[in-house]
Order: sequence, then C-alpha cells, then structure tokens
Amino acid sequence: MTDDPYAVLGVGPDVSEAELRVARRRLAMALHPDHAGGTTDQMQRLNLAFDAVLADIASPIDGAGGSGGTAGAPHPATRPDAPATAGPVPRPGGRVAHDVASFTIESLPVEAFEALSVVASWLGEVVNDEEPYQLDVVLGEPFECWCRLDLVPDAGASTVAVTLASLDGRPVPDLDAVRDAWVAELNTLGRPT
Repeated sequence: MTDDPYAVLGVGPDVSEAELRVARRRLAMALHPDHAGGTTDQMQRLNLAFDAVLADIASPIDGAGGSGGTAGAPHPATRPDAPATAGPVPRPGGRVAHDVASFTIESLPVEAFEALSVVASWLGEVVNDEEPYQLDVVLGEPFECWCRLDLVPDAGASTVAVTLASLDGRPVPDLDAVRDAWVAELNTLGRPT
C-alpha cells in the first residue's frame, strides 16, 4: 500500500481505536459499492488503510489481562456484548499478508457472512464482526494467526478479501493455505455427512 493509511482515513497518529472505527464507518458510507459513487477499489483501499492503522496502534495484551491500545477503546474481548472467551484475545501483530479478491461466495453478503461465521467457529474464534461486511477471527492450529475477511458485494455474489497478521511474533502463515482452508470448509456446508 503506497498511500499513507492515516491520510486515507483522515486521522492523526494519536487516534484511538474507537475514533479509528468511527472514521472508517463514516468513509465507508460514501465509498462502499452499495452506495452511489462508491467503488470496490475505494472500499478495498479504505479497508487496507484501516487494517494498517489498527495494526500500528494496537499493542499486545498485557499479562494482567488488560487491553492494549489507546484508552477509551475497549478491546473486543472486554466489551459487554462480546462473547466470553477462555482468556485474553490476541491482537494482530505487525507482519501482514493481504489478498484483495481471494475467493467468491455465490450468495449476497448477508448469507455469505452467516456461512463464514459458521466456518470461523470451526477454524478458530471470532473476535470481532461488523455484519455483514467484516469478520475478524483468531485462527487455531495449524495457522495460529489473526485473520480478517472483508466481504464486498459482486453481481449477486460476495467477493472475500483475506488479510492475515502475525500473533506473538510468529510468522504469517501461507495466505493460499489459509484461503484454501476457508474454501474447503465452506464447501462442506449443506452437504450430508
């Protein structure tokens, strides 16, 4: 990404996570392809900038179980509406891999999001969702990384962009292998066992 992600979002380097999310939502209202004037490229650029700034401002959770990041921006695991988890939810690290149009699901985002949510429960743990366009998952073995899925409507289907980030200094897994795991599990939905 050659653009300054802070400039794309119109925020400064001291932005909190809550302010960052507000800026993304405000811009998404104008740039999303479902809205007049918005395009897929603009939305993908916005999502890349958001991911970059979020990774930049996020700090690992401390050993006491508190949230990293900026004051006033609760970690998803500490929100009252967040599902209970066994422990602190890992935050994405600095190493990132991104694939803009990784795969397509032959259904609209609402249905595609539901299917991805089911598969997410098989592959890891959902840590944040912005239904029906974004899903953040901490993947379990063999991948052990943070994964964001961005859904973009595409002619009666949904194109899914995959972003991976390292956890705890581990290397980012092979993006193609992660994509293939999502696709393989999606293909099992609705089939008799």
